[in-house]
Amino acid sequence: MARRVSLPAADDLFRPTGPGVRAVPDVVEEPVVEEPEKPRKSGASGRIRHDEKMTVYVTSDELMAIEQARLTLRGEHRLAVDRGRLVREAISVVLADLAAHGDDSMLVQRLRDER
Repeated sequence: MARRVSLPAADDLFRPTGPGVRAVPDVVEEPVVEEPEKPRKSGASGRIRHDEKMTVYVTSDELMAIEQARLTLRGEHRLAVDRGRLVREAISVVLADLAAHGDDSMLVQRLRDER
């Protein structure tokens, strides 16, 4: 007969050791360090906590292409990024191109070609 082991709760592990000391400190946001201005700054959020979520469905071929791009970035360029960051950067690049070139942007051209 399997017996369930009882583990201590977080409050037991991180209890205050003195008056006025909190077991778990308030979360303090780290200051955002501004990067030097690049030509046509990407505007992607990078490695921060994201409060919003959006679900996007992709085909298996699209998912394989994203994963292949991630592995290429890691293997050939020594950039370890997750799929979410890769997609956020790609979206940022496309939106910057749209803002800069409008009707001549790659996004407008590709969407027109789909019609």
